[in-house]
Amino acid sequence: MAEPSSPGTPSSPASLAAHLVFVALAAVLVYSFVSVAKESEVRRRCAATCLLKPEYAGANRKAPNFSLKGMKGETVSLDAYRGKVVVLNFWTKTCGPCMEEMPDLVELTRVLRTRTDVAVVTVSTDEGPDDVRGTLKALLKEEPPFPVGFDPDLKVVRDKYGTHLFPETWIIDKEGIIRARFDGPREWTTGVVTELIDQIRSGGYCPIEVKDGDRKGSGAQVCDSVAGG
Repeated sequence: MAEPSSPGTPSSPASLAAHLVFVALAAVLVYSFVSVAKESEVRRRCAATCLLKPEYAGANRKAPNFSLKGMKGETVSLDAYRGKVVVLNFWTKTCGPCMEEMPDLVELTRVLRTRTDVAVVTVSTDEGPDDVRGTLKALLKEEPPFPVGFDPDLKVVRDKYGTHLFPETWIIDKEGIIRARFDGPREWTTGVVTELIDQIRSGGYCPIEVKDGDRKGSGAQVCDSVAGG
């Protein structure tokens, strides 16, 4: 009489084949689950970036430091904000779109007030405080709630950052890495903007490179679907 098979041991070629099929199917299911999870995470991390469509996005450029005189003669230095996410805006009072988006920047500053690891900083290419004080007072009805540095010689805005048209806004992470650049005016009070800033605060960067209209990286496909190409 044949010996009974021990528990869990295939007793025939057919059962062995069935066991192997089960293992293969389980491996496929695990792989599919992991792939879907990874895709879902990339989509979550990239949604805000894709919807806002920055002109530049990446992880390989460090923001040049600068030290400029501010509204009250104080020094406005980018390095002073290391450890914080910085929303850096370049503007000038003769730029209509700059003036149109300025109230939005003020409101964004208020929205972000409880986030102590975020700062809104602006740089004006006008001559100095006396040159813009009246304009800002008429526009905002108050002192700007963010630092304003003055760069009339364009040594920072043009020579260090390469900016020629205004407004232009850069999002810089806590390590001083440029994560995104937006050319032209934007609506800064939308939930998508704060979502992007919160992603950068947490270190959850979108794996995408955007330059000269080209998108690369695993986030590029997400942007094609989220933002419609």
